[in-house]
Amino acid sequence: MALLGERLKRERLDYIVANASVSGDTSAGGAARLGAALERHRPAVVVLELGGNDGLRGLPVAEMKRNLSAMIEQSTKSGARVLLVGMKIPPNYGPDYTAAFDAVYADLAKRHKIALVPFLMEDFADKPDLFQPDRIHPAQAAQPLMLERVWKALQPLLK
Repeated sequence: MALLGERLKRERLDYIVANASVSGDTSAGGAARLGAALERHRPAVVVLELGGNDGLRGLPVAEMKRNLSAMIEQSTKSGARVLLVGMKIPPNYGPDYTAAFDAVYADLAKRHKIALVPFLMEDFADKPDLFQPDRIHPAQAAQPLMLERVWKALQPLLK
């Protein structure tokens, strides 16, 4: 988030970054907290990057999709433009689960007509040196790559 704030300042865009995320959270947790965050921050743009922990826990994909859809609807009703940031999961739960999980983000972006980053770690997911020892969480060196990935889709939403 700090890198995004720096980028906004460098680009002379008058936005403040409010990080309402909770490490390790699921889409259900995000959905439960979103209303208060929208009320408190009144954002012009909402960046939703949730679901990865749902997938790692093997939670039902349909439930994740409902949660994300509700968050998108709530955000747009509040007047915010939405950027959905997709994740992918390891194939541990089999090809059907993995395919269903992967399809959620594109389906929601299309249905709600919102901006999409298909996969946050697209440019470096195959580079172990850019991950923490758990091979799940990106290392600090990956942060600028994630910013660039998000920036391409976020910039058009910044008016």
